Amino acid sequence: MMTSDATRTAYKWLRTGDEVFPASLAAIAAAKSSVRLEVYRYSPGTLGESVRDALIAAQKRGAYVRVLVDAFGSLGLPKNFLGELEGLGGDVRWFNPAAMMRYIFRDHRKMLVIDEQLAIVGGFNIGPQYEGDGVKSGWRDLAMQLEGPLAKQLALSFDEMFDRANLGHKRRPRRWRRAIQKSGPWPPEHIFSSGPGRGRNLIRVALRGDLAGARDVRIIMAYFLPGWRLRQDMARIIRRGGRVQLILAGKSDVLMSQLAAQSLYRRLMKAGVEIYEYQPQILHAKLIVVDNVVYVGSSNLDPRSMRINYELMIRFEDPQMAEEARTIFTGDLKHSQPIDAIEWQKTHTLWQRFQRRAAYWFLARFDPGLARHAWRALPD
Repeated sequence: MMTSDATRTAYKWLRTGDEVFPASLAAIAAAKSSVRLEVYRYSPGTLGESVRDALIAAQKRGAYVRVLVDAFGSLGLPKNFLGELEGLGGDVRWFNPAAMMRYIFRDHRKMLVIDEQLAIVGGFNIGPQYEGDGVKSGWRDLAMQLEGPLAKQLALSFDEMFDRANLGHKRRPRRWRRAIQKSGPWPPEHIFSSGPGRGRNLIRVALRGDLAGARDVRIIMAYFLPGWRLRQDMARIIRRGGRVQLILAGKSDVLMSQLAAQSLYRRLMKAGVEIYEYQPQILHAKLIVVDNVVYVGSSNLDPRSMRINYELMIRFEDPQMAEEARTIFTGDLKHSQPIDAIEWQKTHTLWQRFQRRAAYWFLARFDPGLARHAWRALPD
């Protein structure tokens, strides 16, 4: 574990599934008082059973185990899969089961918190596709292990979501919505928990603030469809002599998202943004490095993460961590194909361009519009 300040959180990068799952199982095995697990997709299988058995063992030792899985993301998980854990006194909740239009709002957050002292956050779900090194096998993803003050804060954030799991999505009082719209300046370590109808998305607010004076921006992003203002922020960095590099999905589990991102390539490259597509495996990582600021968590840069889903992102202002994050970026760059603006324009058909524009319209316009309609229909 590393830290640049004794008063701050110690951290350790977990760069692959081969690193994150052994670390998670070891953390659960060491739990003494509490285990909190929140995940979007929990799939049955050997890995899922290993995690379940570790949770059961922790509950038997006397640790209070709580598990929150998203009802849509974990559709393939049998309802009795965690039944033994519940029988022993563990608490399992399914976030937002199907209920008319509320079904559109999902819990996309991923975290494991042990004894309110250690936490693991990032993009990893629990499933066989996440096992491996992200190059020879398994999706490319990223996580971070934390020890220190942030673990307690993450536990509180989990508790809020856990309490809301079965209560639907009643809109917050206006006074509460106004309060969360206050923004910055941010402390060196700050947790952003976002969701539908919660005022301005503070992940986006903080990121735009960091981009305003940035010189060096490197982003690894599974699902990339930023709004016009974020794209303008990137263009301004280049006009003032800075550099913006993106590693996006060369292979994706959501083809529509990949097509929508590609619809922006020509405009981004015209502005001077460098685009690379990760080749060996499906890209699922989320990492943003803006000069000495690092963002790690579950949120993508697309309308669903920015406006619809519940997300979790941690912002660190730490030169040492930023340098390590740039090293991770450089490592993935070696496995990525650069996109050439001229070749990109020449080698794609009119039909492909139509598909990309249609995907953009659906994800940038229709999906958020449907979510707004669903949110307005909810009771205050």
